Amino acid sequence: MIEYPSKSLLERFAREIPLTEQASVRKRAEDRSPSGATFLSHSSQDGEWVVGAIRLLEGHGATVYIDKKDSKLPPYTNKETAAGLKNRIHQSHKFVLLASNNSKDSRWVPWELGIADEHKGLGRIAILPAVDSTSETSWTSWEYLGLYNRIVWGDLRGHKDKIWMVIDEHKNTAVELASWLKK
Repeated sequence: MIEYPSKSLLERFAREIPLTEQASVRKRAEDRSPSGATFLSHSSQDGEWVVGAIRLLEGHGATVYIDKKDSKLPPYTNKETAAGLKNRIHQSHKFVLLASNNSKDSRWVPWELGIADEHKGLGRIAILPAVDSTSETSWTSWEYLGLYNRIVWGDLRGHKDKIWMVIDEHKNTAVELASWLKK
C-alpha cells in the first residue's frame, strides 16, 4: 500500500525544527547553486510546505535548490527571468514538483515542469504531492501530472518497513527515494 505525503506531514517535518532553523533551511536552498542539485518547483502560495519538502528530500541525500527570491534573477517577470529559470532547471540534476491545489493555478509551475520535461526526460522528474489526506488523488486529475513518477510512502518489495520511494505507476516499479536522487 502506498500513501501520498500529506500537507500536515510536510508541516510537521518543518515544525520539528525551530523557526530560525526553518528560515535557514529555506535560505540555503535559495542561495545555493542549482548545478547538480534537485530543483524543487512549487507555488509561492505553498510556503508552509516547502521547508518540510526540503527536509524530506535532503534527508534522503538531495541538495535542494529553490528559485524563490533568487538574488540573481530580476525582481520582476521578463525574458531574463525566463532565461534564468531555464538555465537553472538545465543545471539541476533532478526536478521535483511539489504538487498542491495551488500548483495548478500557478503561472510558473506548469511552465517549469514543461522545461524540465524537455531537458530531463521522465526518469529525472518526480511529483511530490502535498495532499489533505494520504489517500487523496484529486491532484492526479491534472492530465499532465499523470505522466510522471511520484514520491510516496509505502511498502517496497524486499523491505520489511515502509520507506519513501519513487514509484512509476505505469511500469508498476519503484525505487528507494535516496537511490533515485543519486541516479
